Amino acid sequence: MAYSIDLRKRVLDFIHNGGKKAEAARRFSVDRTTIYRWLLAEDPLAPPGKPGPKKMRCLNEAALKKHVADFPDLTYNERATHFGVSASSIGYGLRKLSITRKKNDRI
Repeated sequence: MAYSIDLRKRVLDFIHNGGKKAEAARRFSVDRTTIYRWLLAEDPLAPPGKPGPKKMRCLNEAALKKHVADFPDLTYNERATHFGVSASSIGYGLRKLSITRKKNDRI
């Protein structure tokens, strides 16, 4: 759970004005470990975040559909290399387009 910048500022101000970390944790209902992490952070008021995985928005659906029609035997990894995304993104894209993988007929 991400805490608001306002709450972070109030907690850090409380500690910088002489309050104890344990008291700040109780008063503001924040875990002490989180407070220590904020104090050690280079910019404690910056919201934490990591870039998430690339999703279908990175793929052009029409281009993917045309690519499948032109090259039906390619694997997910080969398509992913062509479009510059991950293999799972190709899987999500094909699922969204209702394109299933090729099945071999066995006798």
